[in-house]
Amino acid sequence: MAHERVTIYFFSESVLHKDLPGKKLADLLVYLQTHSAYYQELFQVNGIQIQDIGSIDNLSLIPPTEKEHLQMRNKEFLCVAQNKIIEYTATSGTVGSPVTVALTENDLQRLAYNEYSSFACANGTSEDIYQLMLTLDRQFMAGMAYYSGIRKLGAGVVRVGPGVPSLQWETIERLKPTAIVAVPSFIIKLIQYAEDNGIDINASSVKKAVCIGENIRTEQLEPNILAQRITDKWNIQLFSTYASTEMQTAFTECEAGKGGHLNPELLIVELIDDNGQPVTNGEPGEVTITTLGVEGMPLLRYKTGDICRAYTEPCSCGRHTLRLSPVIGRKKQMIKYKGTTLFAPALFEIIHRIDAIKEYVVEVYSNEIGTDEVLLYLTAVNDLEETQNKIKAYLQARLRVTPHIKYIEPDVMQKMQFPDGVRKPVKFIDRRN
Repeated sequence: MAHERVTIYFFSESVLHKDLPGKKLADLLVYLQTHSAYYQELFQVNGIQIQDIGSIDNLSLIPPTEKEHLQMRNKEFLCVAQNKIIEYTATSGTVGSPVTVALTENDLQRLAYNEYSSFACANGTSEDIYQLMLTLDRQFMAGMAYYSGIRKLGAGVVRVGPGVPSLQWETIERLKPTAIVAVPSFIIKLIQYAEDNGIDINASSVKKAVCIGENIRTEQLEPNILAQRITDKWNIQLFSTYASTEMQTAFTECEAGKGGHLNPELLIVELIDDNGQPVTNGEPGEVTITTLGVEGMPLLRYKTGDICRAYTEPCSCGRHTLRLSPVIGRKKQMIKYKGTTLFAPALFEIIHRIDAIKEYVVEVYSNEIGTDEVLLYLTAVNDLEETQNKIKAYLQARLRVTPHIKYIEPDVMQKMQFPDGVRKPVKFIDRRN
């Protein structure tokens, strides 16, 4: 089968025509009907005539695509010949097994444009130097995307990689980067290393941080405890991001810090309920995305499993694009524990408030009657009974129930958080039946 090449048209928000996403959706439907084995079958089995969709408002007529579909039928989503694939990336496997996402040269250019737009949204300019404190290997799309976007921005980039606070600070002092890209909990470790080694962090060249992988906002879009612990010590501006490998797009905050901005020429976003229907405006729903302009493995109504809120009112920065809240929770990480329902991010936020806890992993498993049990693996600042009693009392007060707690040594915690082959720390382990 011959494969047509998709042409991507990039527009700034000021010239983005309101009908462009609808036009690109129509093009996508034709493209999937022609090239995607998975969506050809989906349309046929459900009696979907793509010409009947007509507009974005009719997307709910199409059954959503689940992560399990992408895991079990991965190759059926590929829309190009193998010799058109330039890069093979993979999801981190945080929830379920990793998924391969193949990209063409066109997709790599789209990815670079997305991150260029994201860094520009986060006050980035060609005068900046970004220090990347993350991996660029192990099939990690985001690391490659950040690097490409920074280059497109015309800014400098320093690829240091993850971990090793001593090397990070040596590089900061030598090359004077203006910004860092890092996981927030690692920034806490940078601060601790600086304090332990007499480094004046507020005299450093770093003035802002693009935060990846962890929430730094509450549901009310205020700085959460993790963000507060950073900015209480380090006078830098934090920018939150939200993305996934499958969507090949990122939502990044502007300086207002009131949600991550959508690039509407790259993505259609729906927030849906358990029945696949749009939620009421302002209500939380599952982030469901349709990629626009993706050539290798485009997705239609793909359910990410992430629960967010959407904000549609104009932002104080002057943009009018939809914004997403931080991830409130993940569908597969919802815990029902002794009558209390909570998502992992809410539990993480409670743990972050306890100064006596240095590191943690949350494990959820099924008991003999099939209900959820929670076990916290903790590394505390010391092994005093008084400290352990303080931790237990605080958890009980905030959760109204007391999870099981197991204290482990730092080296054991390191191995638990970073098992072989992982790209980011494991903070949640689901062993439920």
